[in-house]
Amino acid sequence: MNTPNKLTLARMIATPIFFAIMLMDFKYHYLVALVLFIAASLTDMIDGKMARKYNLVTDFGKFLDPLADKMLTTAAYLGFMFVYGAKFGFSWQLTTIVFIVLFREFMVSSLRLVTANAGLVVAANIWGKLKTVSQMVGIIAALFFYTLIEDFNVIGAFNLIELCPCIITIIDIVIMVLFWISAALCVISGLIYLNECKSYINTSK
Repeated sequence: MNTPNKLTLARMIATPIFFAIMLMDFKYHYLVALVLFIAASLTDMIDGKMARKYNLVTDFGKFLDPLADKMLTTAAYLGFMFVYGAKFGFSWQLTTIVFIVLFREFMVSSLRLVTANAGLVVAANIWGKLKTVSQMVGIIAALFFYTLIEDFNVIGAFNLIELCPCIITIIDIVIMVLFWISAALCVISGLIYLNECKSYINTSK
């Protein structure tokens, strides 16, 4: 197994660890989750560049790399659902976004299995990559805000509520806007994949 594929596997192994840390209640657990997520996200950038630069692109890597991304980002979204739900009750917006993400990922993974059975390995296109980047940016931003608020109590320490009573609402809006951008890219990239693979879908059987 080459180095890019090893990095991809490392990202997959890091995913359940990240998810557990995100949900566990210990000091600075959001900070640890943030650092681990950033490290795992960087492997996504490194393995792709390394594979192309040193001609190490394989069908196994083409299939595994987007799967590892899906595992990491989906774990983060599910983690936010649990965290947000435990603190404020489940948000219809967050629930809808997670549903869109899961629906798209299951659909695309199914399409990849269909095309692989026909001898074609579909690599991530530019829209899929934009979707993944937007998800990682949104998740990192959300974890960063949670780290400041929960781990370091920045709002309480600097009396930010008195300076800006709606600061929590503003932060929630920023996070949701980033998540909705990712959800929109999920829909767009999913429809593009569906269109590209429609010739492999045999509805007569």
